[in-house]
Amino acid sequence: MGKIVVIGSANTDLVVQVLRMPAPGETILGGKFMTAAGGKGANQAVAAARLGGKVTFVARVGNDTFGEESLAGYVAAGVDVRHVVRDAEAASGVALICVDAAAENSIVVAPGANDRLSVEDVERAEAEIAAADFVVLQLEVPISTVCRAAEVAQAHGVKVILNPAPAAEVPDELLRRCYLLTPNRNECARLTGLPVNNAADAKHAADALRRRGVRNVVVTLGSEGSLICGETVCERVAARRVEAVDTTAAGDVYNGALAVALSEGRSLVEAARFATAASAIAVTRMGAQTSVPTRAEVEALLVEA
Repeated sequence: MGKIVVIGSANTDLVVQVLRMPAPGETILGGKFMTAAGGKGANQAVAAARLGGKVTFVARVGNDTFGEESLAGYVAAGVDVRHVVRDAEAASGVALICVDAAAENSIVVAPGANDRLSVEDVERAEAEIAAADFVVLQLEVPISTVCRAAEVAQAHGVKVILNPAPAAEVPDELLRRCYLLTPNRNECARLTGLPVNNAADAKHAADALRRRGVRNVVVTLGSEGSLICGETVCERVAARRVEAVDTTAAGDVYNGALAVALSEGRSLVEAARFATAASAIAVTRMGAQTSVPTRAEVEALLVEA
């Protein structure tokens, strides 16, 4: 079992099902409402733990009910929460999510305590980082914190997986510290300034990112699968056909699964197949962390292939 440190955001998701997204200034009636633990960092930590990884989470939550419930959920999933800080000065992060009839989502995030995840929080977790096989990062916390986390990981010879989400500019210094970058097509286009409409476009964009110093790139393309471009491989992994009901955490489940498979010594392509199966199961369920499959469910789906 590989050791994974996830450094990132923790939110509570407030989810409403709608037939369609409202237009600006429009009020519509929704359907089912649910509250679920979310946040890209937390989703990836829970996914990795539920899928068999030994996971430590570095994050901040508020000293409130949402924070308390989030911590309980992480512990139940098997995540080490010794480096999750209860922040007395900021509320827990919240995401307001609409999910339409086509299973597409629209999300607005109030970061709260996530904006206060600091360089010092990372440095207090240095011993955990040094002992890890992989450090997993995203962009829902301050970029200075993300950069410092990558710097500490590199100093200890630990491989960095950066999921550059939500889409934002990323300094080349951070890219050069990445063993693996995992953008979706929109994030890839934002990072490169190139169109990413298909697998051929994704290959050109991945090559551009690798020229900027990233060792390996996995571009996720939704229903078109993913493209793996690395030091020794360039291969497309097909998506699995499923009846999607909520795509909210698909990318996070994919990244958590990818980290687990890589930490167990699988190749990039093998890891991408494992991650594809995990995210395929996740989109058939509502919610973020509530949609994460078990290891047994993923293995069973892989056997069916």
